[in-house]
Formats: sequence, C-alpha cells, structure tokens
Amino acid sequence: MSDILIMGMGYVGLTTAITFAELGWTVTGFDPDMMKLNLLRSGDLPFYEHGMKQLLTKQIAEGSIRFTEQPLQAIQDHSVIFLCVGTPSNSDGSANLSYVQQAALWIGQAMDAYKLVVVKSTVPVGTNENIRKWIVMNQATPVNFDIIMNPEFLREGSALADAMNPDRIVIGSDEEAATATLLKLYAKLSCPVIVTTPQAAIMIKYASNAFLATKISFINELARLCEPLDVSIVDVAQGMGYDPRIGNSFLKAGIGYGGSCFPKDVDALLYAADRNGLTLSIMEQVAKINRSQVVHVLSQWEQRVSSFAAMTVAVLGITFKPNTDDLREAPALTLIPALSAKQAIIRVHDPLAKLPANLLTDQVSQYESLEGALTGADAVILCTEWSDYVKADWSKLKASLNGRLFFDGRNAMDRQLLIRLGFEYYGVSHNGEYPSVTR
Repeated sequence: MSDILIMGMGYVGLTTAITFAELGWTVTGFDPDMMKLNLLRSGDLPFYEHGMKQLLTKQIAEGSIRFTEQPLQAIQDHSVIFLCVGTPSNSDGSANLSYVQQAALWIGQAMDAYKLVVVKSTVPVGTNENIRKWIVMNQATPVNFDIIMNPEFLREGSALADAMNPDRIVIGSDEEAATATLLKLYAKLSCPVIVTTPQAAIMIKYASNAFLATKISFINELARLCEPLDVSIVDVAQGMGYDPRIGNSFLKAGIGYGGSCFPKDVDALLYAADRNGLTLSIMEQVAKINRSQVVHVLSQWEQRVSSFAAMTVAVLGITFKPNTDDLREAPALTLIPALSAKQAIIRVHDPLAKLPANLLTDQVSQYESLEGALTGADAVILCTEWSDYVKADWSKLKASLNGRLFFDGRNAMDRQLLIRLGFEYYGVSHNGEYPSVTR
C-alpha cells in the first residue's frame, strides 16, 4: 500500500506529489487525463516549472512516484488522499467545485476503510462540509473518514522551493488524530505550523492572496497620482518599503497582476461577501484597478507618441510573470488586442509561452527569437520581466530596431543604461533616476 494518493496532477498536485516523494514518502498521482499521465510517466511535464522535470525523472527511476488513471482502485489502496483538483471561477466569480465533487464521489464509492482526505484545492469556506456530504451520499455502507483543509501557498516559478522550504503550513482540522497524521507527513519540514479550524484555514489562503493583490493595486493606483505630479513611483515604493510594517515586496508599479490565483481569489471573496449581504469595498477597488491598469498605462504611453497607429511594436513577454508558461489572466493578453485596436503592428516574443491562436492575426505575429521580434520595430513594450530581457545586451539589440522608444510595463529595466544607449524610456509613473541609498 502506497503512502499518499494525490488526486489531480495539475500545478498544485504535481508539486505536492514531488515534494512528498522528496520527503521520503511513496506517492501515487491520479488524473483522468491520459495524455497528461503519459507525459508524466515519460518524465515530461504538461507545464513548465524550474527544476521539476529533473526531480520527476529521478523519482520515477527510484520508484517513489507512480501515476494511475484508475480512481477507485487508487482510493482503496491509500489511507491518505490529497485533493488537488482545479477550482476555476464561474462567470459570477464563484468557485466551480465540479472537480472537487467528482473526487468526493469517487472516494465515497471506493471507500472500504478509514480515509484521511486532505483538501489542498482552493475552495470556499464551508466546502469541507459539502465534501463530507458528497462522500457520505456515495458510500455503499458507512465508513469513517476525516477531512482536513491544508491550503497551498506556492508561487509559480518557485513552487518547488516554496514547497520544500515553506514559510508556514496551515492545517484546518477538528480531529487531533487526523492532525497528527498530517504533521507526520510534514515532519521533515521546519517552519511555523498553524493548526486552526477548517473555515479559518480556508480564509487564510484567500486573505493572503487578496492582501498581496491589494498591495499591487494600491501601488498602481498611487502611480496614477504620481504621474501628473511628476513623482517617481519607484522612489515612493522604495521609501515605503524600508518600513518593516510595510515591506518592499509587491510594491512595484506595472501593468497589473494576473495568474490563476490573485484574480480568482479576489473574485471568490467578492462573491462570498455578496452572498452574505456584505460589501468588500477595498476588494472591489483592487479588482477594478487591476482590470483597468493595462488600458490606463497604454493611454499614458500613447500621449508620449501621439498615436500607435501604423507603428511596429515589439511586445516582450506574454506570461503573467517570469519563469512560467502560464498565460492565465496575463496583462499582455489585454494589451495586445488594445494595441491592435489602435492599428499597431505587433511582433511578440516570449521565452516559453505561445500566443493563443485567436490573437494571431494579420497585425499580430510571434517570433522564436528576441532579435526576430525586435527587427524593424519602432517601439518596445516590456510586459513580463524575464531575465532574458532585463539582462539582454541592448547595446547590440538596438541595431535591430527601427526606433528607440522603450515602454517598461514592469519598471524592471535599467533606465539610465537605456538612455545612455540612446533609447527614449518610459516606465509606469517612472521617468526619473532610480533613488540612491547613501548608507
């Protein structure tokens, strides 16, 4: 009997599986997608995450991880089951729990002995009781089980490092014995462990992501004021960040946040508030600012050039952040159609990701090489701060360009260097020198 079953081999599930295998446990990964399982069995990945492929190949060779498409047999063979299935947003902002419900159905059908069900999927408060109901409804005969909420706090691009060196582990449980079992699984990790109620554990996850999203929207809204006042938001953010009560993380102004977590979790909180007759006015503004940030920044830049019409623009980076191939809610996917509507000719490059086919038009093309995308461009727009761009040799790359306009959507570039090289640089409310620290 293997130690742990992970249901769902998406980003969270595979990271969780590889982490537990590295901690010395034997892991089985379940997913109904045979194409995905065939990739995993061959040591390949359905997505990009730094360092994960090497660990997966090692663990397959060692026999510490295997994969199955048979849910009922896998459930019978394991006493600890992690739910890591997707919970995408519905159109009203609520979490779609159909995959969670299906997993619970299988658990109920297959359960012939005690099971500990650990929920890592991001789910609304109260979902633990729904899962319990769904399992009981599908049991042939009553069998005891426990449900623990154990939210994940992974960052795409550094998921393995986060999983192996977590800043905290949160356990939502009402049963001491079940909690002890989960603590045993995590015993080799050294970090604070918060044991609380299932409801509070879920809210910690939502609140954490919502707060980080709030910091981003706060600095982006403040940047809108700094622009007409001729104040550099970079200076302001740095000065704020030295206050330990504030910190400097997530205070870089830009074209907005994206990804699978921040937009979804903010919307889920807004939906929960509405269902409970409440208004989360701060969260509403966080979402509103982020939705409008790309259009706002693009309009500010357009004032510098009069019009983007007939201008050839190299758009660098289409993923929502560096070191991932994830395009979900990526600001670039809003910026590219907006540029197209302004009649610009767009040449796209990204080190990993491919532009969705519906965005490839007579005006929009993607290039394999950075040099190809830059060739003949009148302007450059940095959408994702890949090191490929930040650390590139722009003294050589500028020869490919037709113009010298550089729009930095992440305030990530060395402005002074680009100006010395002859570029006309515009950031997000930052066109001055970076602040200096004398001591």
